[in-house]
Amino acid sequence: MNGIIKKCVAKVQSNLFIAILLHICGMQELNLPTYSFKTKTTDGAELIFDGIRNKFVVLTEEEWVRQHVLRYLTEDLGYPKGLIKCETGVAYNTRMKRSDIVVFNNKGIPEILVECKSPGVNINQATLEQAAMYNRTLKARIIFLTNGMIHYTFSFDESGNLVNLDKIPSYHEN
Repeated sequence: MNGIIKKCVAKVQSNLFIAILLHICGMQELNLPTYSFKTKTTDGAELIFDGIRNKFVVLTEEEWVRQHVLRYLTEDLGYPKGLIKCETGVAYNTRMKRSDIVVFNNKGIPEILVECKSPGVNINQATLEQAAMYNRTLKARIIFLTNGMIHYTFSFDESGNLVNLDKIPSYHEN
């Protein structure tokens, strides 16, 4: 019984920490699993630890979504951290752009392109066109668009047409 009580107390403490973090930083709860994050304040700026880039980054609404997606990919879907890159440079028509998240396969080929937006930003045709522009260079098999509240997952059929998927496949399904 003591172990069960400890687990319950730990869960309450974790949920309390998350509630305090959401309140202090003005971040909203997302339509993704809940995770605990390392945060700190430096020179008045709230920072969140990015486990992929191994550094603290400025906590914006879009970064809040990105960090949740990164944890979802690694902790829930089983993708190894070593196969994920954040804010990868993408060359398009002589201009450099930055994709939010790219997940690679074991051969270094892009498998999943993730485009994150702030929760208040609608996922629309322009979002899909932005991701498609990045994907002309990357050629990822799957595109995932999210604002943390609404998620769209697409793949491509043999003809190159977009096909709506129910979810991102796990690392072991991929």
